[in-house]
Amino acid sequence: MFSKSKINEPGSKTSEAHSADSAAPKPAAPANAAKDSKPAVAPKAKPPASVLSSDLHISGNLKTTGDIQVEGTIEGDIRAHLLTIGEGATIRGEVTADDVVINGRIVGRVRGLKVRLTSTARVEGDIIHKTIAIESGAHFEGSVQRQDDPLSSGPKTSPVPGSTAGQTPQG
Repeated sequence: MFSKSKINEPGSKTSEAHSADSAAPKPAAPANAAKDSKPAVAPKAKPPASVLSSDLHISGNLKTTGDIQVEGTIEGDIRAHLLTIGEGATIRGEVTADDVVINGRIVGRVRGLKVRLTSTARVEGDIIHKTIAIESGAHFEGSVQRQDDPLSSGPKTSPVPGSTAGQTPQG
């Protein structure tokens, strides 16, 4: 009964079969179909957050446009869209994300549009934010600075043209 109603729906299987038949005779169809299929693939559902388990220890930087949930230990910088630091997690490095939720420990600078320190958070470092929430019980040692765009200003690592950075001093 359920499959019968699918068959009777106008344009469901008949239009798919028709479009497959009409695409087959064209020799340039596979190249064009690949180009046309990319925009159709783009509006996929948002993937779930990447979870770094509590037994994981990473030495190095992480960068993603997606979401990360850290339960382990990371020695390095993290860049993500949404970053959730679990209660047992420890981060030693700079954290940059649109949205940062800290339940664990961070030793380093935190940059985020929205930063939230929960009651179990332990932060040793500066926080640069657009909005911040600090729950009662959170431990925080450092300075807090509000910026309209906290993600854009980073450490100035590129030398200024005409500077003597990297040159041996004479004398």
